[in-house]
Amino acid sequence: MSKAEGSRDWDKEMAAIDKIMAAGPAPATPPVAAAQPSRAAAAPSGGGEVRRAAAPGRYARLFTWVRLVLGLALGAAMTQWPYTHGCGVPLFAYLGGVFAVLVAALWSSVSSWKTRSAVAHALSLALFVWGAFLAAREILPRIGYAKQPAEWVCTAPPSRGQ
Repeated sequence: MSKAEGSRDWDKEMAAIDKIMAAGPAPATPPVAAAQPSRAAAAPSGGGEVRRAAAPGRYARLFTWVRLVLGLALGAAMTQWPYTHGCGVPLFAYLGGVFAVLVAALWSSVSSWKTRSAVAHALSLALFVWGAFLAAREILPRIGYAKQPAEWVCTAPPSRGQ
């Protein structure tokens, strides 16, 4: 490669960069322009600026862990459900508790994803699997997927006088 083809005047280029840096930050773009970046700004080769997601709030990680701990406590407490839940209203109350476990797992999973907390996210996914197991344990026998079928609604016991 000859000197004319491959050489660059680095001093000129660095001086131009220094001049741009000395001018300070670029003025803020209006919200409409920020919401719809141009293709040139989005493309890495277009010389556009790379925008990063905003950092999580001050207490975001703390609240992520609070949500997760409450969900884990509820998931553990479901194993100690104090009432029979074979059929009828007690069954639907139990399934409501299982639904709450699943919602708590999803909520803490989204929160942990946003705060980039890997351990909390893994625990959230484990809580979701636990909630799905609890739900499957009650629902599958009632939809005919088990050897011993179960009923959704309790049938009245036969009367003793007949």
